Amino acid sequence: MARTSTQKNVVKQVNYLNKDFSDFRDNLIEFAKQYFPNTHNDFNESSPGMMFIEMAAYVGDVLSYYIDSQFRESLLAYAEEKRNVYNIAQSFGYKPKTTTPATTILDVFQTIPALNEKPDFRYTLTVNAGTEITAGSTGATFRTLEDVNFKFSSSYDPREVDIFETDSGSPTKFLLKKKVKVESGEITTERFTFGSAEKYSEIKLGNSDVIEILSCTDSDGNSWSEVDSLARDTVFEEIENNVDNDPTSVINRDVSPYILKLKKTSRRFTSFINQDDETLLRFGAGVSNNPDEEIIPNPDVVGSNLPGSPSKLGQAFDPSNFLKTEAFGLAPSNTTLTIQYSHGGGIDDNVNSGDITNRSSIGFQIQDATLSSALVQEAKDSVRFTNPTPATGGSSGQSVREVRETALAFYQAQSRAVTKEDYIVRAYSLPQRFGNIAKAHIVQDEQLNVDQEKVVNPLALDMYTLGFDSTKTLTQLSNVVKENLKTYLSQFRLVTDAVNIKDAYVINIGIKFSILTKIGFNKNDVLLRCVSRLKDFFNIDRFQIGQPIILSDIVYELSLVDGVASIVPPVENNPNKLPIIIENKYKVSDGYSGNFYNIEKSLIDGVLYTALDPSIFEVKYPNTDIQGRVVGDNLTIGD
Repeated sequence: MARTSTQKNVVKQVNYLNKDFSDFRDNLIEFAKQYFPNTHNDFNESSPGMMFIEMAAYVGDVLSYYIDSQFRESLLAYAEEKRNVYNIAQSFGYKPKTTTPATTILDVFQTIPALNEKPDFRYTLTVNAGTEITAGSTGATFRTLEDVNFKFSSSYDPREVDIFETDSGSPTKFLLKKKVKVESGEITTERFTFGSAEKYSEIKLGNSDVIEILSCTDSDGNSWSEVDSLARDTVFEEIENNVDNDPTSVINRDVSPYILKLKKTSRRFTSFINQDDETLLRFGAGVSNNPDEEIIPNPDVVGSNLPGSPSKLGQAFDPSNFLKTEAFGLAPSNTTLTIQYSHGGGIDDNVNSGDITNRSSIGFQIQDATLSSALVQEAKDSVRFTNPTPATGGSSGQSVREVRETALAFYQAQSRAVTKEDYIVRAYSLPQRFGNIAKAHIVQDEQLNVDQEKVVNPLALDMYTLGFDSTKTLTQLSNVVKENLKTYLSQFRLVTDAVNIKDAYVINIGIKFSILTKIGFNKNDVLLRCVSRLKDFFNIDRFQIGQPIILSDIVYELSLVDGVASIVPPVENNPNKLPIIIENKYKVSDGYSGNFYNIEKSLIDGVLYTALDPSIFEVKYPNTDIQGRVVGDNLTIGD
């Protein structure tokens, strides 16, 4: 606070709440009148004294503006400058999109020879991810995002097989078809040479519209991995599920072609987008040639050996300052990094269907040691691509407001599984090449206490899961898929959470109904439409674990079918005159799950509930398990 002369030592009252020019000027005038009444009393607009007062008010107004502006720009919700929005968003973990590529699904074809009039699957190829195909009309380049593995077929990644060529009625060649997602973007390679190691070195890529970093390798053949922060020292690694990689898991390669592993790496980097939409690659501070686990923390720099340590017993120490390990990754030294990335995107990459057909760069994998080289080459030459649907989604980068709003939502999630819904979404997001998670359900774990009573375990969750087999019917997950899911979830779960992955129960059911048709409608056609409507209603994609069945919903669906006059209760095996009969199908000999379920006791007020143990209803064979009957029309009842 300002004071008067030291003789009186009187405290002067100053108003600190002024925000604009008028407030500052008025307060300065009042201040002068109160504390300097005899020194200056001419407050006319044209007086020299008012000039100095207004100049001081002007300076205060400018300083107040910049202070407010700086504070506002430090808050993501109110920041306006692109540089500040980008910096804060990336400090929250969200990376702005400078461009958006077009995407679509391609049909991929390959021919293989016949062996004893059957497909010889030894000649199936794996078309490598990153294969480039161009659009004929615009020349836009698209690349495959995953391997196209013709060796395997699953419900999520089916393989279609058709006869391609015949000789005297016998097939000599078969055509295989699969689908793969592609993304537009040019592939560019840049090289950067490093001398002696420098902590937190940084390089800038030559193109500003970078979509994704595809690979980073040094001159010694070592691979560098992109991570979300330099403190993360593990990355996901996928290996093919075969005899050489894991002899015990190869029996499940049909449902899990790849095995997911966690790999610890000191060679890592992060990417950063600056205000000019340029991509910067940032490396760590490690300068040691030894791996992390071989570097022993030095006790001389922590604990009792610190100077004045008795007075620092309660002081907090950052472990990364004392462990002297490569906690933030290696800094490249005396090497050349080769960086391959995709860039481009934009609205011009949105092309019509049937336009993405010209392959420009392609790689294959095949175990051809014992195969005919001519037939292998013929199989490679037969690979073709086409897009049955247009490529869409290509656009320019995000605006400043879009980055701000998306970063705010991203920060709330923080890439961590906190709620039950977080775990379920993470389970569903497991890539299909590691196994498909068809259904997931989370409940709190329960344990038995000393009195053999169930009590809630607050530190554990039970995740009940199911998958699809090749016919898209529910089945239990194999141990390989569960291990992949366990590895995947380990990077997102909280340290205090335990997640038990268990099998949910499948209750197979059959449906019976009876209808009256309207006059003038073909009864068989109406019945077929009713069966088709119920097939859609009981589509397994629409059902979740623990979801009940409401009989009135089934009646309503049938009433919407054109030609249906009324739904009447079936006569046979229906003592309670229910409008719809639901039967339990459980015999293993007939292909069902073997789980017996008492439908009658679980049907309460027209609602069929699942078991207390997490379970799901499934109509496994809809062609035979959904049975309908026309008992007459709206004027005549009878067969």
